[in-house]
Amino acid sequence: MRVTVASSPAAAATIAADSLAAAITAAVNARGSSAIALSGGQTPWQMLESLRGHALPWNALHVYQVDERAVPADDERRNSRWIRELLCVPGALPATQFHAMPAENPALDSAVAEYGRTLARHAGYPPTFDVVQLGLGPDGHTASLVPGDPLLERTGLEVGVSIPYQGTRRLTLTFAPLNRARQVLWLVTGESKAEMLRRLVTGDTAIPAGRVARAEAHVVADTAAASLLPPASS
Repeated sequence: MRVTVASSPAAAATIAADSLAAAITAAVNARGSSAIALSGGQTPWQMLESLRGHALPWNALHVYQVDERAVPADDERRNSRWIRELLCVPGALPATQFHAMPAENPALDSAVAEYGRTLARHAGYPPTFDVVQLGLGPDGHTASLVPGDPLLERTGLEVGVSIPYQGTRRLTLTFAPLNRARQVLWLVTGESKAEMLRRLVTGDTAIPAGRVARAEAHVVADTAAASLLPPASS
């Protein structure tokens, strides 16, 4: 696990965008296309704004979601709304190459099966992403893999449904595709994440985030989030 500490959330977002752009370009050069999965959150939206400014092989890129709240498609809490607004613009990602989770479907088991089929179309079977971009919650969750959820122990699933968390259930990628990704990009900012980032970097598997593969992981954090890291890490 590699750690980069930036001076501010905005600087962290820029560094993460540069890392993501490099990985996408390398994947397209090596295999002719790239598939990535994105998380939500304020700092990732800054990252996507920065990514949009890169001269990427957009026509060869497919973008998926890491997780999504089970709310109507037009709900302002939907991560898909932000990803679409930030990336699916002229000169950037074709709208047909953003694959939103169908979390508005009240039959969540059907939504899971549908997204599993969608993953297979461009990420392969089993789906293998070039990059999965993750965040980190103050409780140690990542994606929508939250502490105490039986989903944490489910094997053989690529997509699952979380227990109710902060008022909603969520569709989420499971550990299987997260740990199969060629690279994991963590973007972590804010003092409230400092303790859990310390536990993530030191390999604490008692938190959900600590169960994500570390070998090809790059953590980009701001100074507030990195304040408790051992000196060798930061």
